Amino acid sequence: MATVVGAAIMGAQHDFPGPGGADLAWHIGAGLSVVGAQVFADRRQGIASFFGCAVVFAIAGSLLWLQWWN
Repeated sequence: MATVVGAAIMGAQHDFPGPGGADLAWHIGAGLSVVGAQVFADRRQGIASFFGCAVVFAIAGSLLWLQWWN
């Protein structure tokens, strides 16, 4: 997330294309969601913790698929 934000700032300062507002919103939203899911998983045990971890992987995989590989 920090790399995308840094690229957007540098692009705006030096007049070269960088990630747009939609890309920034996707990365920031995914980052906040992943942190929330990880905190949930860390504070639970058993199957709840497993599903919290699964949410982290699902969000990260979705972001990679939708924003980087497509």
